[in-house]
Amino acid sequence: MKASHVEPIGGGLQGRRLFFAVAAISLGTMLTIIDGAIATVALPTIARDLRVDGSSAVLVVTVYQLVLVMALLPFSALGDRIGLKRLYQGGQLVFTIATILCFFAHSLGFLLVVRALQATGAAAALSVMAAMIRRVYPAKHLGRGLGLNNIMGSVSAAMAPTAGGLILSVAPWPWVFAIAAPFAILSLALGRWALPDVPPIAGSYNLAGAMLNMATFGLVIAGLEALVHGNSPVVSAALVVIGLLFGFALVFHERREPFPILPVDLLVRPVLALSVAGAFMAFFASQTLILSLPFRLQHGYGFAPSEVGAMLAPWPLTTMIVAPIAGTLSDRYPAGLLGGIGMTIATIALVLLSFLPAHPQYFDVAWRMALCGAGFGLFLSPNARLIVGSAPRDRAASAGGLVSTTRLVGQTMGATGVATMLALGFGTSFIPPLIACGLTITAGICSLSRLRPSIRNPSAREVSTAQPGSHGDVGAA
Repeated sequence: MKASHVEPIGGGLQGRRLFFAVAAISLGTMLTIIDGAIATVALPTIARDLRVDGSSAVLVVTVYQLVLVMALLPFSALGDRIGLKRLYQGGQLVFTIATILCFFAHSLGFLLVVRALQATGAAAALSVMAAMIRRVYPAKHLGRGLGLNNIMGSVSAAMAPTAGGLILSVAPWPWVFAIAAPFAILSLALGRWALPDVPPIAGSYNLAGAMLNMATFGLVIAGLEALVHGNSPVVSAALVVIGLLFGFALVFHERREPFPILPVDLLVRPVLALSVAGAFMAFFASQTLILSLPFRLQHGYGFAPSEVGAMLAPWPLTTMIVAPIAGTLSDRYPAGLLGGIGMTIATIALVLLSFLPAHPQYFDVAWRMALCGAGFGLFLSPNARLIVGSAPRDRAASAGGLVSTTRLVGQTMGATGVATMLALGFGTSFIPPLIACGLTITAGICSLSRLRPSIRNPSAREVSTAQPGSHGDVGAA
């Protein structure tokens, strides 16, 4: 093993190299989040310029999300085989090339191919991002590092729509995608020097598991999306059922694999299973509210789109403040307790949003959204720290891929749920926030359950299978 691969005691980097490594990862987070969120603003312009209808233009966003969900876990396993840094920077390079190709898109078909290529590069980087953060930060500051990464994600998500609108006012729509390219190039340059070289783990790649994983997520999500958008119910249901059958085959196959694509070996640990379940419910709930509330505020209360945007802004702004605080606290206090408090706050905020005044003003909505953002921020950073920190060091990439996949699947289910409620006629009522309440209550129960001694303290068998240093994080449940 080369000297550059040897980590200092306690893990992580030090001094100037730590600063530049954090900058490289932060820029990488920004480019993937911005590119995923900014395209929505450009859809009407793309539809007009490429002479397609609006429903076809939506595929520009759908294809990106679908490829991300399908590829994250297979890539996280590939990172273990070829090296985390190599996959992370390789994904950024693919993403940058695809972004440049957007300028040559004169048809929807070519643009969709380019977006799929962008998503492939983003998935490669995202799949090992949490594992890279674990290698960059000393173990005692892991929560702080994940909290900072959440800040970058929140800032990027908040600025993406505004940035997209400004770009479209002065430049053609391909520049909307090009805004991420400078971040990618700078991240590549910084990361080439600063990011640690993590040696690959010997072993063959689980190709069968990767194919089953892609078929499972691809068919289930495609079937749900087809159903919501009015396609044949029989065909849509058939896609979902076939996808679920592939899912059963995937679980059966992965249980026998030493390095599974779907990390069933991690999910058998109660603390990780509860953390993943809670994260799924939290992302499901947040997406349900964020997508349904604009329809309610515009159609139910008559607010203008600009006013609605201002009312939603306190959520990411509050998360920017709370996430790093929560991450730092998770280095000292149990994530189960912090998450339980966070979901309690979020539930209260959602109830208050369900029962708005008859004639709400800006402040009536804004402070409720800020309270919601505080609750979710207090839950998500400690929860991510626990998932990544509890996994054995050689399974950190799989744990990080699981975090990103859980987020994307939860958000996709939230979007599908809102579309269904809108189609059924109650998507603009107080019902979506109440449904989100049920999800946050479930997430809070999952979080508090991790405080049980039998879950907080792993058995001797679990500890013996973990890498040195990994079991110390489990106790932070």
